[in-house]
This record gives sequence, C-alpha cells and structure tokens, in this order.
Amino acid sequence: MGAARHLALLPGLRAPSRQWPVPFADGVSLMLAERGRKVVVLVSGDPFWFGAGGSLTRHLDPDEWIAHPAPSTFGLAAARLGWALQDCACLGLHAAPVQRLRPYLAPGRRVLALLRDGTAVAGLADYLGARGFGASTLHILEALGGPQERVRSIEAQTLDFADIRHPVAVGIAVAGTGHALPAVSGLPDDLFDHDGQITKSPLRALTLAALAPRPGERLWDIGAGSGSVSIEWLLAHPANTACAVEGDSARADRARANALALGVDRLEVMTGRAPQVLPDDAAPDAVFVGGGLSGALLDALWQRLPAGTRLVANAVTLESEALLAHWQGERGGTLLRIELADAAPLGSRRGWRSRYPVVQWSVAL
Repeated sequence: MGAARHLALLPGLRAPSRQWPVPFADGVSLMLAERGRKVVVLVSGDPFWFGAGGSLTRHLDPDEWIAHPAPSTFGLAAARLGWALQDCACLGLHAAPVQRLRPYLAPGRRVLALLRDGTAVAGLADYLGARGFGASTLHILEALGGPQERVRSIEAQTLDFADIRHPVAVGIAVAGTGHALPAVSGLPDDLFDHDGQITKSPLRALTLAALAPRPGERLWDIGAGSGSVSIEWLLAHPANTACAVEGDSARADRARANALALGVDRLEVMTGRAPQVLPDDAAPDAVFVGGGLSGALLDALWQRLPAGTRLVANAVTLESEALLAHWQGERGGTLLRIELADAAPLGSRRGWRSRYPVVQWSVAL
C-alpha cells in the first residue's frame, strides 16, 4: 500500500498493491482489514517525524509492526542548505494551516516546513508578505533524495515559479519588518481581535504567571472572551492544550479566529455558560475564570476538579471581589489586588488615569 508516486517506483512488483486513498485517514481501515497478513506500507522519509508512523501504529499491537525509516526530509533539507538542524524550527504544514508559522516569524530565524504541493508554496509566500516578512528567502526543495531533486531559492515577495513539483519542502530564512511575537506572556492587546472583553496585557501577564503553564499541561479558560489567556497558554509550549468556554457565540468565533491567526489553531472552543457547559474530557491542570464568576461555578469546579488543580479567578466588581474574599477565607490560597494606571493628558500636562482594580485569587485545590 502506498501513494501512487511510491508504487510507481516499483514497476516490477508482483505482489498485490493498493493505492492509499485521500484523505489519508480513509486508508487506515483498508490496512486494518488486512490484519493477519504481511502488509507493506510505503511512506516518505522518517515516518515518525510528521509522517504516517504514529497514525498507523496507534491502531496496532507492538509485535504487529516494524519500521524501516529513511533519512527524513528535514535531514535532507538541512544537508542541502548547510543549516544546523537543531537550530531550525521543523514544521509539518502539509496537513496544517500556514498560520502555524506565526510564532516562528522573527528576523534571523530559520524554518524547515513540509508543504502539500507547489500551490501551497505560493500561499506560503503570500502569507509571509501579508505579515511583513516578504523579504524572507525561500529555499524550495523538490523531490529530495530522488532522481528529480531540485533546489531553488528566491525571496518570498518575488516568487514567480509556476512549476514547483510535489513532494516539496521549503527552507525559510526569515527576514523583514513584520511584528515578531514576544517570547514572554502579556502580548500586546492589538494582536487580538476583541470587543473590549479581553484580559489586558499587564493583567494577562500576571494571570499567566499565576496559572504557571508547564509543558504538556491542559487549561480550562472559562469566560474566555477573546481567548487571549488560553492562546498565550498554548504559545507557552507546543505540547500544551486548552479549552475555552464562552457564552457569547460571536466571542467564541472570535477566540477561534484569534487562535488561528497566532498559530495555535489547536485551541478548543465550547459555546455555552459554565457550569452548565464544561469540558467532559481529560481533567485540566489549571483553570482560569475570567468571566461569569459565581458561587455556583466555584462549587461545581470544587466538586469536579481533582486535588492539585490550580485555579485562578479575576474579579472586577465589588460583588465578585466579596465572593473571592469569602472563598479564600474558606479554602485558602492567595488574594492579590492589582491596581494599574496609565499616563494620560491632564490639561496641558499629564497625569495618571487609574484602571479598575482587579482582585485575583490563586489556589491549588
């Protein structure tokens, strides 16, 4: 079993063959239907690096399969370009949106990306140009390791190749004047589309510090608004997951769009109001309550969440502040009052304009 281009490399094959269908997932059941027989699946490069390996072996017992990896496309690309592989971001964009590039777009960075086909290269160049990184050099690597291998280089903003062949990878030497994402919490508010319901940058930085994301952890973001907190949780590490719960459908859609735009399209979004609507999958490691705070919600979370879950809740109104003070007295944790002020015109001079103070409760259940 294999793609048509793989089977074409075996013209003298006498065993029965079957072309792997598109989409890829449709072929898994065909392979499993042959269980008990000897089956060879042909894939490119290293099947366990953005390849088919993990997708197939999760359906099989350990003694049912053996893999014979070839040099990966990333390894071949690095060898052609002379790039140290450990210094490159390696992305599989052949089955993922091009926006996943966003966190890696900073002048001087190098990215190796697998792409679906030649048309996708043009889409990549357009995306870089729209983000202010059109001056990036694209090293277009076609059919690496084969008799039709070809490597060509061109600036993204001047790409005019109309004959890019599949399979294709691209080495991106990032350059330009686009806005690179900061590597710390508290991204500028203007990176998020919002209607005013957003945890503002300084408060978001303090909130993320209290939530303390660690690699591989899961967050529930309740009353997510624009999704800014859960998006920054995901940006903290590629293995992190998050589910945003938002009662307003327009804001839920906005959170999804913000997540895609900032390269973390893996954000899960549920439309509904907690505690009536909460995820029913794996328990979270941390929960943030940014909206819809109530005693009923805290009761529901306390009954449902396992011991050790980190909970952070922000309150602006006097009623919510009183609620957090009561729960902190009953359950412990820490209360932090956050008061921020911005310089603003005051007649012909400047003065401090205070924001609404925020009370933040942090506790481990």
